[in-house]
Amino acid sequence: MSVPLSLFSLEGRTALVTGASRGIGRAIALAYAEAGADVALLARSTDALREVAELVEKLGRQAVVLTCDVGEEDQVRAAVADTVSQLGRLDVLVNNAGGFGFAGPFLDLRAEDWARAIRLNLDSVVYFCRAAGRVMVRQGSGSVINIGSVSGVGGVPMLSHYAAVKAATASLTRSLAAEWAASGVRVNCVVPGWITTELTKAMSGQQEISDGLLRAVPAGRWGDPEDVVGAAVYLASDAAKLTTGSCLTLDGGMTSTIGGPTLVDLLAMGRIEV
Repeated sequence: MSVPLSLFSLEGRTALVTGASRGIGRAIALAYAEAGADVALLARSTDALREVAELVEKLGRQAVVLTCDVGEEDQVRAAVADTVSQLGRLDVLVNNAGGFGFAGPFLDLRAEDWARAIRLNLDSVVYFCRAAGRVMVRQGSGSVINIGSVSGVGGVPMLSHYAAVKAATASLTRSLAAEWAASGVRVNCVVPGWITTELTKAMSGQQEISDGLLRAVPAGRWGDPEDVVGAAVYLASDAAKLTTGSCLTLDGGMTSTIGGPTLVDLLAMGRIEV
């Protein structure tokens, strides 16, 4: 029995993608448009979002540009309301915005580093899930896709704060999946490994650090943002209509191995701001 490609179509659906101006968020937004969805694009950079919106519209889909600080709940609620107002409904939410801002020893972690990690990576997910969840539960359908990290799978020296919030994101994903399943709303998590983005350029751009990190990746290469889009389209589509509460790992086999180098030696130069 063949699998109909129509299962992966997003025709007639609308999606809201946070952090859509670059990297993984941009790639997912464009993939959704190619799959037939209208897309609300959200980030802090209006000019960059407009460039992505033009590409979405060239694919024949509607694009909505939303400038928003994801750490401000009032702005998040307004962004979700604007999405529904302009696109008519909300079928897919991708919580992609995030960052770690600091890489270094836990004892050098400042209170503001911890607060920023919580606000950007966890509070934002909570705010969007709360605002979009109300819409989706009311309409009786929807797919929430949280972008996690392999950092949240196990302990990660030098990124303890980021690892903690990404582990919390995975836990929140499973809890909401169980809570909203009867309402027709699915909640899943995509868990990328080392992907070349602005977030990781301080590591991918330094040969010694990059080579050291890749020694723990059986595939032997950095991922590209485009390597994430297949999972994001799948989880948004009818092909995944029985998939909820899952954390889909895309890491080139990194978490399948035991041991390997850590950031302790690779980031021995100390603090890195990204």
